[in-house]
Amino acid sequence: MLRIGLTGGMGAGKSTVARILAECGGVIVDSDLIAREVVAPGTEGLAALVEAFGPGILAADGSLDRPALAAVAFADDAARATLNSITHPLVGKRTAELISAAPADAIVVQDIPLLVENGLAPLMNLVLIVDVDAETRIRRLAEFRGVTEADARARISAQATDEQRRAVADVLLDNSGPAGAVDAAVHQLWEERLVPFERNLRTGTPAARRELRLVPHDPEWAAQAQRLIARLWVACGAAASRIDHIGSTAVPGLPAKDVLDLQVTVADLAAADGLRDALGAAGFPVKAHVTQDNPKPTEGDPDGTDTARWAKRLHGNADPGRIANVHIRVDGSPGQRFALAFRDWLRADAAAREEYLAVKCEAEAKAAGLTGEAASEAYYAVKEPWFDAVYRRVVG
Repeated sequence: MLRIGLTGGMGAGKSTVARILAECGGVIVDSDLIAREVVAPGTEGLAALVEAFGPGILAADGSLDRPALAAVAFADDAARATLNSITHPLVGKRTAELISAAPADAIVVQDIPLLVENGLAPLMNLVLIVDVDAETRIRRLAEFRGVTEADARARISAQATDEQRRAVADVLLDNSGPAGAVDAAVHQLWEERLVPFERNLRTGTPAARRELRLVPHDPEWAAQAQRLIARLWVACGAAASRIDHIGSTAVPGLPAKDVLDLQVTVADLAAADGLRDALGAAGFPVKAHVTQDNPKPTEGDPDGTDTARWAKRLHGNADPGRIANVHIRVDGSPGQRFALAFRDWLRADAAAREEYLAVKCEAEAKAAGLTGEAASEAYYAVKEPWFDAVYRRVVG
C-alpha cells in the first residue's frame, strides 16, 4: 500500500486536508487520536502512567488529566523519557495494527503532527506538508481556537520551522487562502499523483516520461534527490556503502531531462539482487530488462566486449510526480567509477559542460516527435558514442 506522511505547523489546516483525502478514499491514521486512545480509561497505557507518575495524574472521572501529567512528566529529562517509553511503543503498535488492517490497494495517510521533529519522513513513500506562514497560523489559532498570541507563539516555536518542513516536503500545499481554497489542489493531487503512484507501487511499474525533453536546470533537483536518497538508505540499510546523486541533474546550471539519477553502491551483484524486494516495497520497482551499462573501451578491454564488468541493476521511482532512475552498481566497477567521475568532471569543467550540452541537444533533436522505446533509441544513439569517446578522458 502507499504510505503518505501528512503534517504541517499548528494552525496550518492539516485536519482539513486529511478530511478531503478521506473523502477521496484515503485511509487516515491519525497519530493524535491514537495517542489519546492508548491512554483512555481502562487501557494498559493509562495503568502504566499511573504506576509511573502516581494517581495525581487522574481526573475525578478516572480519565487522564493531561495538564497534571504534563506538570510531572515534563519536569525533567528522566520523567520525559519515562513517559515516552510508555506511550511510544503503544502508539507504534496501534499504528501498525491500523495500517495492517487497511486494504492492499489502500492509500494510507498518516497524519503525524511531529513527523519532521521525529525524523519519520524517510519512512513514507511521499510527504505532504500543509504550508502556511507562522503569522497567519498565529492569527487563526487566536481567532478559531481561542489560543492567546503568546501561547500560540510559544507552541509554534517548539515545533519544526517552516524551512525544516519544506526540506522534507515532496508536496507543498499552500493553505494560506480562504476556507475551501485548497480543496481543488488536494483533489488534483489525489487523481493525478497519489492514485497513479499507488497503482504503480502495487503493480511494480516505474513511472516514466512520455517524451525526452531538456529543461533548464532546476535548483530543487538537489533537494529532491536527497529526499529519495534518505528513503533509499532506509530500504538498503547496510547493503549499501554509499548512495549518490549522479547524472546531469547533479550538475548545477546544466540543462537536463527532468529525471533524477541516483547510484547505490553495493559490494556485489548478489547484494544488488537482494535489494529487489525492499526497494520495490519502498516505491522503487525494478526495471528487470536492464542488467548492464553500455560497455566502454578500456585498457583491459579495448573492444568493449567484456559485458560482465559493466553489470548493474536498475530500479525506477513509482511516483509519477518525481521520475527517477536508481542504478545499483558494484563498488569499484567501471560503471560505478565512471558515474561519479563523469559527474565531478562536469561540475569542475565549464568546457566539458558545454560540450556535453551540445551532444544532449543533438540527441533531443533526434528524439523529437518520438515516444517510448523509439525515442530512447534515437536519443542514446547520439549520446553513447560520445560517452565511449570521453570515457578515458574522464577516468584517466
